[in-house]
Amino acid sequence: MNSVSSARQQEIQRIVDALSMAIAQHKLRPGTRLVEAQIVEVLSANRNHVQAALQRLALQHIVTISPNRGAKVARPEAREAREVFIARRAIEHAMIAGISVDKMAQYHDEMEAHLQGEQEVIACNDRREIVRQLSQFHMLLAKISDNRVLTEMLSNLIVRSSLIVALYQRNDTPACQCSEHRALVTALRAGEVVQAQRLMDDHLCQLEKQLELAETPAATFSLRDALVVSQ
Repeated sequence: MNSVSSARQQEIQRIVDALSMAIAQHKLRPGTRLVEAQIVEVLSANRNHVQAALQRLALQHIVTISPNRGAKVARPEAREAREVFIARRAIEHAMIAGISVDKMAQYHDEMEAHLQGEQEVIACNDRREIVRQLSQFHMLLAKISDNRVLTEMLSNLIVRSSLIVALYQRNDTPACQCSEHRALVTALRAGEVVQAQRLMDDHLCQLEKQLELAETPAATFSLRDALVVSQ
């Protein structure tokens, strides 16, 4: 890959990351229209790069693109919601199998800092930061497992889960709780992989149980505001 191609891919990824973060933090709700001109302006991006980023997100089922209607944030149906959580349980089950006591020790300080950060944002009741921090816990476990394929798959599933939670969660309290994360970490540090897998299964099942697969909350952020805040 030459330098021009590499720079292009990095720019497309920057746009993908900005949109994915806004979606994962519930700033861009399911069904929100993604106007290319606004993305170009807010992110100071090239229109061709924006189009490529939207195509990439469409391949990941995070965005839908319709002829003559443009791009929108995806609106997962109930069946897709259930299937995404089935996939997450399978991926995170495999991910945990790759985490050893030694790997947990290597990331001890980073994990402790993260868990402390979770407690702080929960105490401040900052909804968007809570969503970000609690999702990042799962990505930190993926990092510790050191499996790039599983990490890539989980990253996509977490953004899709965020869309599902934005559509269907029954209340405004994040289901992903810090105490459950601490229990998972304790099990992994003790080398109790099977117990950690059970805890993760229970953890994701609890999140799925909080979904009411019928309700669709209204959008609370415009595209412009969501992307400005997320940078």
